[in-house]
Amino acid sequence: MIRRLRNSNPSQPSFKAQRAQPVINPIALQPEPDGVQRRALEVSHNRLMLGLGLFTVAFVVIAARLAMVTLMPGEHDTMRVAVAQSADRADILDRNGVVLATSLTTASLYANPHQIRDADGIAAQLVDILPDMPLASTAAKLASDKSFIWLKRNLTPKQQQAVNRLGIPGLYFQYETKRVYPQGNLTAHVVGFSDVDSRGLAGVERSFDDVLAGGQRPLQLSIDVRIQHILHEEINRAMADFTAIGGAGMVMDIQTGEVLALVSLPDFDPARPGEATADARFNRATLGTYEMGSTFKLFNTAIGLDSGTTTLAGGFDATHAIKIGRFSIDDYHGKHRWLSIPEIFTYSSNIGSAKLADAFGAEVQKTYLQRLGLLAKSPIELAEVGEPQYPKNWKRINTMTISYGHGVSVAPIQVLPAVAAVANGGILRAPTLLKRASGEVDTGKRVLSEQTSAQMRQLMRLVVQVGTGKKANAPGYLVGGKTGTADKQEGKGYNENARMAAFVAAFPMSAPRYAVVVMIDEPKPNAHSYGYATAGWVAAPVVGALVQRMAPLMGIPPIPDDSPLAQNPLVAMVADYDSAASKKANSKVIQAAAPAAKAPSPESDDDDAPLVFQAKPFGATPVSAKSNDATTPAAPEAPLQSGGMPLAVE
Repeated sequence: MIRRLRNSNPSQPSFKAQRAQPVINPIALQPEPDGVQRRALEVSHNRLMLGLGLFTVAFVVIAARLAMVTLMPGEHDTMRVAVAQSADRADILDRNGVVLATSLTTASLYANPHQIRDADGIAAQLVDILPDMPLASTAAKLASDKSFIWLKRNLTPKQQQAVNRLGIPGLYFQYETKRVYPQGNLTAHVVGFSDVDSRGLAGVERSFDDVLAGGQRPLQLSIDVRIQHILHEEINRAMADFTAIGGAGMVMDIQTGEVLALVSLPDFDPARPGEATADARFNRATLGTYEMGSTFKLFNTAIGLDSGTTTLAGGFDATHAIKIGRFSIDDYHGKHRWLSIPEIFTYSSNIGSAKLADAFGAEVQKTYLQRLGLLAKSPIELAEVGEPQYPKNWKRINTMTISYGHGVSVAPIQVLPAVAAVANGGILRAPTLLKRASGEVDTGKRVLSEQTSAQMRQLMRLVVQVGTGKKANAPGYLVGGKTGTADKQEGKGYNENARMAAFVAAFPMSAPRYAVVVMIDEPKPNAHSYGYATAGWVAAPVVGALVQRMAPLMGIPPIPDDSPLAQNPLVAMVADYDSAASKKANSKVIQAAAPAAKAPSPESDDDDAPLVFQAKPFGATPVSAKSNDATTPAAPEAPLQSGGMPLAVE
């Protein structure tokens, strides 16, 4: 039998099972803050709210001030805005986006003389770094009793670093902008220059100063740097070959009036205009006015045809010189016979041109020259533009001499659009230096009939084929033009040893797109020109070389000699200028009586006038490159004695 064991310790109590108690979070058992803690929390909260309020007020005040400065600048704020505008002067670009002028940020050195201890010693140290600073004047500036003095504007980064290394108290830098011209001399007379405060003083910088100052958009010009470079190089070469004192040239888009190139030589560095001579800064292309010689026969012949005074079948007797009182008008290397209108133009006869002008008279001549823009200042966007000079009392003798470019002085920029109008169908467009979009092109004004323009294109081409301008020929590009060599005025007379050689042209004559004017000032004869310094030897080759280099760049395809577009019906009417046949007694053109002259109205376009000669499609007998030097000219003749009357050589 098993006995149940009993607790042998009667003093140990027995336990009953009890329900589990919940776990208490000790954080929850923290006592409520007493009065001191409560007051501290309230103070902290109040301080936080006060700081937030002060920050909000400060933010509102700053925002309001910014709004006032932006929308309502005060007197002192205006000065700061002006400085910012000067620093943001807009760039000038060519028509293809090439930079012609831009602004760079540079450091300028100034001093507070009150903080300078050793003026002489510091001046010597500065001159070692900046050699163009005069030692004596720099020392005097540093020893002056002023608190601010400029020492050197627009330092290079290397110069600034070198001055900084000196560690001299009292020397400081101020950052400003400097105008730079990446193309240098190439576009000096077009772009011009500005002063150290970025104010335009010449050229486009001056004409568009308001637009450029503070402008955010670049100013894009019509100039094509590629064409500018070619023209610059060719004129420079001609000046060197003929030891000339100067030259000028321009190229214009006939259909838009945009000037693609404008060169005046000698030129200068626009970054250092103060170092240039007055002659180098003088713009011969727009500011200078000159008697343009026989280039005016282009306009004289156009007037004769357009006014109905003559036709291409007409002509005048050029056997003998014209005697007017004590004066005489004669030809240089004249043919001494009756000449047709194509011969008068191609051989550049003064006698024939004077007789044609005498036939239509002074009033008609003056009216047409006004319509062609030759008696008014050019509207091109430059300040450097010359005023034309012409007779106040327009006498018969003036009419005759003006017919071959003497007695009226014009700027080449006036001649360029007039040449374009003669070649482009009779529409005169104002020249511009700004790139034009298709919708911005000047519609122009009709100054000649389309028929007259077509006839003049044939005559211009004839000059290059068989006339005085054969050296302007550029095979495949149908160049047409007119030579002009004129004695320069000296006092009340003319200097026979100082002349101006010019050539005006357009191409291609089948559909003219570009007009060109080239002028060489006081060329001297040389050995390869056989002692000549006339336009046919000096200026015409410049145009020929320009066209041959320029046309491919502009996408103009060459026209073969046997193409119908290259044929000129007038070439069969005129013998080569240098050939013996040109001196024969009889012209190839049958002499015909000219109709009576009728002066046109300045307001009339004369489109409804009856046509006196129906021009055939343009054409030309093929001219090879070798024909430029078909014959060697004779030795120069002695100057003609004209009793003081100026003579046009070509």
